[in-house]
Amino acid sequence: MTTAPMTASAVRSLPGPGPLWSRLQRDLRARIGADEFPDTFPGEHALAAEYGISRHTVREALRALRQEGLVVAHRGRPPRVAADGVIHQPLGAVYSLFRSVESSGRTQRSVVRSLQVLTHPEVAAHLSMPATTPLTYLERVRLAEEEPLALDQVWLPAAETHPLLSTDFTHTALYDELRTRCDVVVSGGQEDITAVLATDEQADCLGLSPPTPLLLIARTGCVEGSPFEYRRTFVRSDRFAVTAEFSAKDGYELTTGRDRRSTVTASRLP
Repeated sequence: MTTAPMTASAVRSLPGPGPLWSRLQRDLRARIGADEFPDTFPGEHALAAEYGISRHTVREALRALRQEGLVVAHRGRPPRVAADGVIHQPLGAVYSLFRSVESSGRTQRSVVRSLQVLTHPEVAAHLSMPATTPLTYLERVRLAEEEPLALDQVWLPAAETHPLLSTDFTHTALYDELRTRCDVVVSGGQEDITAVLATDEQADCLGLSPPTPLLLIARTGCVEGSPFEYRRTFVRSDRFAVTAEFSAKDGYELTTGRDRRSTVTASRLP
């Protein structure tokens, strides 16, 4: 449904309690839910004129809508309604974010920020390697349908992964490249998932306003039982969710493959 343009005398009202920007946020949220903006979303000038309010008030409302994940706005580009849906990923799986996005029907693309060899004593300790071990470092902003989803940082031992330095990581999965170029298969490991506040740099990469909550997924991937990959993925919490299945008898069942499951017996229901 498309709303008819407002005339100068027909200013859209914002009844209800709360500050003006909050009332505008509620009204725009309702209009987004009613699919009033299927193709384009009005900019600050248009909204200020339609509601008869200041651009500062409009800016505050749009900031709140961005934090809700309902509106996307990048510097120098007009705002637009965010794509529907959240990427869901089962806990306990040796998964690829590339596969998770593509299997949801969305197109995945990456913007490579760094691909180089360096040393990092703290990461080397995670991998049970000497502090001076050369590491292949790959940093990407992961996009789903051209919207920022995650900031991905990964370290791997350089001696075994030198072929990755000539890889185009714009549209491919790291695990696929490890398998085909380096004959390396990550078969398992450990992940810790915590909530963190985005730094200014992370927020800028992900199109957010700091401080915004992110999910930090810290992964140590293993090859034949030995640590090989250390990864930190800062994921937009409004666009990504992790899931686990549970029952009163067996507790949580974590998907570890197409037909395999592991059970956390300590999580049984009372």
